[in-house]
Amino acid sequence: MSRTITPPDVVVRRLPLYARSLRYLLREGVNSVSSQELGERINVTAAQIRKDLSYFGEFGKQGIGYDVERLLEQIEQILGLDRAWAVALVGAGHLGEAIVRYEGFRAQGIHIAAIFDASPDKVGHSVGGIEIQHSTSIPTVVAQRGIEMAIIAVPADRAQEVADVLVKANVRAILSYAPTVLQVPDGVWVRYIDPISVIHSMTFYLARD
Repeated sequence: MSRTITPPDVVVRRLPLYARSLRYLLREGVNSVSSQELGERINVTAAQIRKDLSYFGEFGKQGIGYDVERLLEQIEQILGLDRAWAVALVGAGHLGEAIVRYEGFRAQGIHIAAIFDASPDKVGHSVGGIEIQHSTSIPTVVAQRGIEMAIIAVPADRAQEVADVLVKANVRAILSYAPTVLQVPDGVWVRYIDPISVIHSMTFYLARD
């Protein structure tokens, strides 16, 4: 298996969906699946699945389909899920606490390794067994622990400042819950989770009824 062409970001975003569906298939006792069957589960055409996977090598056999367990292993390897990822969390409010306690992260090889907050009322306390450290210690702690990923769960007016500190500390992947667009240099990847924007994209259709 070898990658010859850098895939479009939209393809990379679909890979976790494929992996999730394959895990469900394994739980259901399904050992082999066609691209058509897999596509029906995530509303993607069979042709699109084959095209997406072609960026990374040859998968499956025509007329036979994919070995579910093997394909899942290959996709997890492509996504780097064959190793554990340490993540820094900035923001220990209600949202931050919920993120720390979310069991889904650890189940998928992701663990919160450090928590930071600027509030003196929170620093020194623990969430999920992890001590909250002051935000000023981000550069030192991130460097010491080799952390490359971070989650931002702070108000929008502080998000860019936090992102700048993280980037200077060599964090290269940021998941932001703050409702604002972050400016980062090339080579740093940012993803956003903004429930309000998602809901507003649906109210458009409801308002037209």
